[in-house]
Amino acid sequence: MTPDERMQNPAGVIQGGFLSAFADSAMGAAAVTYVQDRKVVVANAEMKISFLAGVKAGDKLTCVAEVISAGSRVAFLEATITNDSERIVSRVSSTYLYRDRN
Repeated sequence: MTPDERMQNPAGVIQGGFLSAFADSAMGAAAVTYVQDRKVVVANAEMKISFLAGVKAGDKLTCVAEVISAGSRVAFLEATITNDSERIVSRVSSTYLYRDRN
């Protein structure tokens, strides 16, 4: 994903909320696909994000999310956001709750 000027704060750095939403989307998708054929919805119960480097508009970002541990009702995930130079700009951890979908 490549953020643009709309995602910047007044100092010209991409806002943490944008990076948080990016990671949440990737981790939510990973949590859903992890259960394979089970039809579920997930809800983010908590999330911690560490901002390790500033991001500017136009930087190409990649988020890789991984399920660390999961049961039938809860999954713990981690994600890493890197820029186009493969520098880690954020590390994220989160807990997702599973609910069966009808």
